[in-house]
Amino acid sequence: MVEYLILVDKNDNPIGTEEKVKCHLPNGILHRAFTALIFDKNGRLVLTRRAKEKMLWPGDWDGTVASHPRESETYVSSAERRMPEELGIECKLDYLFKFEYHVPYKDIGSENEVCGTLVGLVDESTSFKKIEGEIDEIKWISAEELLSELKSKPEIYCPWMIIALEFLDKSEKSMLEKYENIFKPWMNPEMHKAFQQAIKLHLPDDNWRLVE
Repeated sequence: MVEYLILVDKNDNPIGTEEKVKCHLPNGILHRAFTALIFDKNGRLVLTRRAKEKMLWPGDWDGTVASHPRESETYVSSAERRMPEELGIECKLDYLFKFEYHVPYKDIGSENEVCGTLVGLVDESTSFKKIEGEIDEIKWISAEELLSELKSKPEIYCPWMIIALEFLDKSEKSMLEKYENIFKPWMNPEMHKAFQQAIKLHLPDDNWRLVE
């Protein structure tokens, strides 16, 4: 079954639809996507390793869930639908912000997206279920652990995940207050420096920005 994605302009206004594969060719077509970051009460983040069968960034580490809204969905409803499909859990999510980025993957394809970012909390004892062809591995990681990883091997982390973390402090005031203790270890100057250096590795032309 052919999957169609929502095409958008630079301000995230829908302007049509196109086949998913065509949206991810080397030049890419700007389309709507989301990335969801799930934490526990101690501020650890759930990471998922993209399946080796994936066309783009196979085997690399991603945020918790990344996918694309359908025409009838919001960013939140699409991510809440996708969570049980990819991880076997349900989780209420909050919307944080959206950003635009365009990054090629070798000569195979690219991501050219306006990406809504969502956040949610689950208990550290939550049992996840890997879906074959989507996720090969799941792990918890602290800000300190990711900082160490980004210093030694930033190339194994998906660029949109790093951009989402870099922009956490751009969330609305109500969200910053609600998740203050969760976000705090992810928003210090050392983390920002590591995020920016890792983003530069993936996007040397600085093709990324916050969408107001």
